[in-house]
Amino acid sequence: MSVLQCGRFRLDLSQPRVMAIINLTDDSFSGDGLRGDLARALARAERALEEGAEMLDIGAESTRPGSDPVPEAQELERVVRFVEAARGWKVPLSIDTLKPTVMRAALAAGADMINDINAFRASGAIEAVAAGESGLCVMHMLGQPRTMQQDPRYADVVGEVTGFLDERVAALVAAGVARERIVLDPGFGFGKSVGHNYALLRELARVGVGGLPVLAGLSRKSMLGAVTGRAVGERLAASVAGALIAVQNGARIVRVHDVAATRDALAVWKATVTGC
Repeated sequence: MSVLQCGRFRLDLSQPRVMAIINLTDDSFSGDGLRGDLARALARAERALEEGAEMLDIGAESTRPGSDPVPEAQELERVVRFVEAARGWKVPLSIDTLKPTVMRAALAAGADMINDINAFRASGAIEAVAAGESGLCVMHMLGQPRTMQQDPRYADVVGEVTGFLDERVAALVAAGVARERIVLDPGFGFGKSVGHNYALLRELARVGVGGLPVLAGLSRKSMLGAVTGRAVGERLAASVAGALIAVQNGARIVRVHDVAATRDALAVWKATVTGC
């Protein structure tokens, strides 16, 4: 599927898109949490757009391994303030949340996509997003953020992740959600060992259930540190390599911290494959 219905936008995914990460959290794993500072968040978002980001993904609750949930009121306030401030920009605004109340409020404020690590399994989540035209990112996660990395096990990680995503897509479609609103995320680092993550990256083309587009988020994650030995702040080259490999293997959206470097790598890739 080459077009994604994403709120106010119909995104052409015939070429890969770069989604910039904007963390309003207090304890982001990558150290870039903005602690709800709206001015700094908007400035970072503007810089990401200048560097070539085509989507913004805003999150106000850390989902790093071992993290605890944040109060709903805090997440709600931070997300809505950002959306209200940025909704006039000509760029899709994605909200990274698993709480139905936050989903509803963000969409009412003008958000274009909901990116749910819990795949809309929470009570009321599907009902919160079924109506309208917002994009929906359905992600696989084994367990919960607090414990997901303790001992993840699969008999066939690619088959099990794909089967889970297929089930969640079916639940959304049964609720009246058009397939052109859905994008899939295998959930790198969310209840997966290093080996599981690289198996998914290697076979990413299998993740696109029924031809749906795939979003890949590997930026700065521990799967990169595991093979490079680099600390989280030293994973630029590995993050760009991961994004490029994901695109080569079929990802249509890459979710990244380092927009400019990723855009440059994709420009070289595009010139190579298209002959430009």
